[in-house]
Amino acid sequence: MIGANKPKRGSKRPKLKGEKVQSDGEVILATALRALKIEFEQEFKFHPTRKWRADFHLKGKNILVEVEGGIWSNGRHTRGKGYLGDLDKYNAATMMGYQVIRFSTEQVKSGKAIEQIFKLIG
Repeated sequence: MIGANKPKRGSKRPKLKGEKVQSDGEVILATALRALKIEFEQEFKFHPTRKWRADFHLKGKNILVEVEGGIWSNGRHTRGKGYLGDLDKYNAATMMGYQVIRFSTEQVKSGKAIEQIFKLIG
């Protein structure tokens, strides 16, 4: 078969079963948060009964940060079912008292995300 061994497009990092691979945006944002000594937790499970996780939880603050990938490639966050699921997740977090801020990978790479986070937390 031609092309049978081709890796899936966009999968740059190997993934072990059950392990979430960090996106480029998540890696860059985590590095920037560490550089500014902003304490955070990644893959933060914020809901008691749902399996929802936020990309980042800023420790000591009720702030969740999401890095939305795939916005230009028809990724999960921009298709109907995924978009509706995200709305449920973000609304639930807000109703639980969290402030949810969302950024694209481009905003993270440009420095806009860390700049806005720094302004938000003072």
